[in-house]
Amino acid sequence: MKFRILFPLIVLVLSLPSLRAQDKTAPAVEAARTWLALVDASEYAKSWKETAPIFQETVKEADWSKMVAAVREPLGAVSKRTQIAAQYATFLPGAPEGEYVVIQFLTDFAKKSGAVETVTPMKDPAGNWKVSGYYIK
Repeated sequence: MKFRILFPLIVLVLSLPSLRAQDKTAPAVEAARTWLALVDASEYAKSWKETAPIFQETVKEADWSKMVAAVREPLGAVSKRTQIAAQYATFLPGAPEGEYVVIQFLTDFAKKSGAVETVTPMKDPAGNWKVSGYYIK
């Protein structure tokens, strides 16, 4: 009888770190999905306006619109996007210190299946998650 009670408690205790990690990454994942919806809708200028200041300092709005259109439009519409990873970090090579979540999605486009999209939101001083990087492989 004691074993039946103890086993669920052990499982709960062992799962607490992963639950905390999910809690830490969930707002960033939500922000990434909202931002991706803008890119999916070809609202490139609006997606640029929703990025982190570090992104905007690195890539000008007109350049972003041209670059993302050149990459995304040949792929066609998104038919399926599944999150496959979300890793919280306070340090990324070549980036300023801060809070980041590196998120990967396995994405099927109309003309390419199995693409991996990497979206990296960072937390701004107001506590909002803004995309600081985007990459498709």
